[in-house]
Amino acid sequence: MTNQTDFTTPIFGTEASSEDVVMSRLRKESVEPEVAYRLIKDQLIDEGNARQNLATFCQTYMDPEVTQLMSETMEKNAIDKSEYPQTAELETGCVNILADLWNAPNSERIMGTSTVGSSEACMLGGMAMKFRWRNQAIKRGLDLNAQKPNLIISSGYQVCWEKFCVYWDIEMREVPMDNGKLSMNIDKVMDYVDDYTIGVVGILGITYTGKFDDIKALDELAEAYNQTHEHELVIHIDGASGAMFVPFVDPELAWDFRLKNVVSINTSGHKYGLVYPGVGWIIWRDKEYLPEELVFDVSYLGGHMPTMAINFSRSASQIIGQYYNFYRYGFDGYKEIQERTKAGAVCIAKAVEETGLFDIYNDGANLPIVCYALKEDADVEWTLYDLADRLLMRGWQVPAYPLPDDLDNQVIQRFVCRADLGQNMATALIRDFQQCIEELNNARILCHEKQEAHVHGFTH
Repeated sequence: MTNQTDFTTPIFGTEASSEDVVMSRLRKESVEPEVAYRLIKDQLIDEGNARQNLATFCQTYMDPEVTQLMSETMEKNAIDKSEYPQTAELETGCVNILADLWNAPNSERIMGTSTVGSSEACMLGGMAMKFRWRNQAIKRGLDLNAQKPNLIISSGYQVCWEKFCVYWDIEMREVPMDNGKLSMNIDKVMDYVDDYTIGVVGILGITYTGKFDDIKALDELAEAYNQTHEHELVIHIDGASGAMFVPFVDPELAWDFRLKNVVSINTSGHKYGLVYPGVGWIIWRDKEYLPEELVFDVSYLGGHMPTMAINFSRSASQIIGQYYNFYRYGFDGYKEIQERTKAGAVCIAKAVEETGLFDIYNDGANLPIVCYALKEDADVEWTLYDLADRLLMRGWQVPAYPLPDDLDNQVIQRFVCRADLGQNMATALIRDFQQCIEELNNARILCHEKQEAHVHGFTH
């Protein structure tokens, strides 16, 4: 039998190539690295093209230079700041840059950290609100056992907030979305507030629609409440999608630390921060809003360091990738990228509208995403699920899904436009979109006409 380790043996003549790559237990023998590379790469061949995945906000392209830099720094442990002090400096630089972008009133008083995506950042923001509420409630003499603390958020929340409430035993109070604005119904927010409210979450880019909660109005409600109550109502901004987009395309929009009662903000560096998954960030406007018991002084590998993250050891490569982008693009570079991305979304939305078949829910005017639903009087036999299937035949991964229950379970479809969707790709998408509709209009077999509303594709 041919020796598997013989360098003259072709990859597809090796013993490994005759076996299933997917294992349920470790194989006994080793495999040559080039054989392992090829066979695992081939195992992944039956997947979608990430660049054509219009379901995800996550970045799918970075400069080759930063890809090389990140690959060369994957072994650096982000938590080990004493061994990698320059990496720690870059992380601090990112925190300071974001605090400046978000108009923090006092750069000497801010606290912040990198996280594993926005999910960990949301957990930290929620924990800080809960611990601070509890400390203040004890001082006020409130009976902590009378009821569970609660968090107020739009019904269009991302699932990480549901996880937070389950993990930390918080009652989630969902404010219905406004049917006209497709964001939190501001008129109903205060109906949910009581002495056990740890805070309100404003969403700068609702996952379903890309719309923004009216955070300035939220701040005004909180300020009026705080003027007449000993219990302080604070706001955390879930800016996973919008907090690294809005400062460049709409710097006058008041949503950040310019508002008095906004105490913390999180974002995803791997969305419009333009970094590969997964890095997130959270900033507190003042040390006051991050209780001391959540900051740990850790003795690790001969040094002492403060840490406030839930996770511990992880690669610093994404942090370095974030800093590279800040250094490489600067404010003007980010502005040019984000404005062009927005222009691409507006162009696609116009093409969708010109078909006459769809109601446009988001035309890319805030976040660069396009949301639409079939008009009630659209004279077609197909559904958005059929259209999603047809687009997938051309490689485009596009979700169709129902809105939250308070919006009548309306099924919509969404294109997420990212920095790597250039005009050439946008033009190709529009052409394929139009051809898919023409093909569906002439189709004789449709798969989804009798199905209930459901999620079809990804909505993250």
